[in-house]
Amino acid sequence: MNSLSEARRAAASPLFAGLEGDVGVSFEFFPPKTEKMAETLWDAIGTLSPLAPRFVSVTYGAGGSTRERTHATVERIVRETAIPAAAHLTCVDASRAEIEEVARGYWDIGVRHIVALRGDPPVAGTRFEARADGYASAADLVAGLKAVAPFEISVGAYPETHPEAASAAADLDNLKRKIDAGADRAITQFFFEPDTFFRFRDAAAAAGITAEIVPGIMPVTNFAAIQRMSGMTGTAVPDWLAGLFEGLDDHPPARQLVAATVAAEMCRRLYAGGVREFHFYTLNRAELSYAICHLLGVRPQ
Repeated sequence: MNSLSEARRAAASPLFAGLEGDVGVSFEFFPPKTEKMAETLWDAIGTLSPLAPRFVSVTYGAGGSTRERTHATVERIVRETAIPAAAHLTCVDASRAEIEEVARGYWDIGVRHIVALRGDPPVAGTRFEARADGYASAADLVAGLKAVAPFEISVGAYPETHPEAASAAADLDNLKRKIDAGADRAITQFFFEPDTFFRFRDAAAAAGITAEIVPGIMPVTNFAAIQRMSGMTGTAVPDWLAGLFEGLDDHPPARQLVAATVAAEMCRRLYAGGVREFHFYTLNRAELSYAICHLLGVRPQ
């Protein structure tokens, strides 16, 4: 079924009716700081694992600040679940030798997938500076990881351009360097309108990027927090989105319903445009991602 006929079918029928069940999903978590946060995380993993995700990834704090907690979380996922686990690694404040040691440790416990990122500086508002003995870019990190072991590697992409990039074209050149260095796919920063992704996908293809580009989906659990994160990542927050969440600060259940509806509708429109893989930024909570997956036809297996 081509995209045009699928788009017509989506417009002519109930929005989520008759999907083919051909959607693949992955989920991102962050390492917990407390026992209570750990309970929330493992509840989320238990809820989402029956959906048979392609992988789940675990983030890595600026400057390796969560290194041990990230490693412990990934190791437990490998040990206690059947889900492929992907560990984040960054270039920030680490030597090439230290990164190689971490990567070998992951390989030894059975991790075969790395999300390789340049990473944000430990101090907000400062610019990234590579260590003399470290990796200068995510592309260099990808090449270094491929020299350690035949990892599957995902990298980041910015549909609205990385805040530090000189231009959109320069940002695409950087993405192509990461793919050419051996990355298998790119996962995008979150965005809020389908056309943002489609324009980026077309521009990436025109730049000669043929690797898979997976949209990153961030359901809005807290609108003020989303505004803060969007300011740091250069993500546009449309006025209509602000209007939908206005007045819901004191109504968490209603906010959850609105968040699931908005994100699911965007995913459905992405599906109509040919997208079949989605990566969800869960913030360690399962409900919204599970509901969206259910609407997209992703059910427990």
